[in-house]
Amino acid sequence: MRLKKNYSSREVAALTGLTARQLQWWDEQRLVRSAIASRRTAAGGFTERRYSPIDLFELLVLADLRRRGFSVHKIRVLLDTLRKRFRVRLFDAIEGGPLRLFTDGRDIYARTEAGELYSLLKTPEQPLLMIGQEGELKELGARLRSRRRRASPARVSRPEVA
Repeated sequence: MRLKKNYSSREVAALTGLTARQLQWWDEQRLVRSAIASRRTAAGGFTERRYSPIDLFELLVLADLRRRGFSVHKIRVLLDTLRKRFRVRLFDAIEGGPLRLFTDGRDIYARTEAGELYSLLKTPEQPLLMIGQEGELKELGARLRSRRRRASPARVSRPEVA
């Protein structure tokens, strides 16, 4: 995928699998803000929101979490905890920043550079002691929505006309 300077809501929806309405609602709720907000035009309509490549990357991760069953409330807790407790945004926690994020399907964990492990959804202020369960954790990352190929209709052989 070639990176662009910004992406329209439609492009983001197609790449992430989120709907345009979800993106609009997340923007209104200040969960994930677009880099360029929608604004009223002289004709009375609205311009389309535009997202930066970093916004797109974060939305890919969040869309993956939604597909894994994480609620919007848990996603908000995750983003707030990263910002307030660890002073990073999601992009920095995924792409080589001071934290690495993992999930077991029920919680999201952060491992610091010092090796401490935190539950971001339950007890982000206290490191955890995990023995023998780390094999169940899967690292979070951005995944493009898989594009399913439509099955081509069965070919009907036509009699040849001579």
